[in-house]
Amino acid sequence: MAGHSQFKNIMHKKGAADARRSKVFSKLAREITVAAKMGSPDPGMNPRLRLAIQNARAENMPKDNIERAIKKASGGDSENYEEIRYEGYGPGGVAIVVEALTDNRNRTASAVRSCFTKFGGALGETGSVSFMFDRAGQISYKAEVGSPDEMLEAAIEAGADDVQSDENGHIITCAFTDLGDVAKALEEKLGEAETVKAVWVPQTTTDLDEDKAGTMLKLVAALDDDDDVQTVYSNFEVSDEIMERLTAA
Repeated sequence: MAGHSQFKNIMHKKGAADARRSKVFSKLAREITVAAKMGSPDPGMNPRLRLAIQNARAENMPKDNIERAIKKASGGDSENYEEIRYEGYGPGGVAIVVEALTDNRNRTASAVRSCFTKFGGALGETGSVSFMFDRAGQISYKAEVGSPDEMLEAAIEAGADDVQSDENGHIITCAFTDLGDVAKALEEKLGEAETVKAVWVPQTTTDLDEDKAGTMLKLVAALDDDDDVQTVYSNFEVSDEIMERLTAA
């Protein structure tokens, strides 16, 4: 088990579901507002907004919340958010990429740096670790949408690069530049995806022992808890045995 999806599984297991949902809705709303402000408030004319709404629906975000976030973009008092990427190293030399949307660059930089320092990491310059990741598109579907063979066939026809299927669903990966076209082709064949997003995929992973893994998870949790941080990616790998012990702790 590796990276951010692993961390999210732990968050679900440890509870605090209501608090997490509120945090997720806040971040989704910010992305919707930014997308609507940068382009048209009509998702049919604004691909980024359409994807943001799609991802919000996947998290069961209420329709009223989505509409308020879109309307906020046209309001005179709407914040001007800036997209920023932070990069650094965590315990055991783990590479970390942090994506943020902020209306105060100094505040966010200070908070992110504080998280890295508190948990034995170090914030680096832009480009210091991103070369260890590939920028890719990721499209997810629920398991019942189709069999692994059906999903593989659909993905190949759509121009995707890879498909991973298990009992939890199907994850289709494609080139970042092809994300819009692949997502559209898959939607025509399979229906609307659960999520469509750009991701950072590690080229290699770093194994962590139990002590470093515990600290690493705390670092990711602290970063993820910051309102300005949208997503955290990393290249750490932890054995199932260690993960079970950390989850039970």
